[in-house]
Amino acid sequence: MRCMKFLTLFLLAAVSFGCTGMSNRQQSTLSGGAIGAGGGALLGGLSGGRPAVGAVLGGAAGALTGYILGDQGDGGRHRHRRNY
Repeated sequence: MRCMKFLTLFLLAAVSFGCTGMSNRQQSTLSGGAIGAGGGALLGGLSGGRPAVGAVLGGAAGALTGYILGDQGDGGRHRHRRNY
């Protein structure tokens, strides 16, 4: 039980600090993949199929969606910046 608490705390810290140097697009891709994998596994298990296949397909779809929609939050302000 103590090992499980340590592992949970370690994973929580790794997830919290693992995204500090990432761009918005990278964070959105990672978040979309994680959410898609969780949703795909859940739907795959509930429908009587294979949760692992659902997780892979959902993760891929979520990561692709996160990548496509990742930079829309900044309003495009940084795309045309000139460096003088």
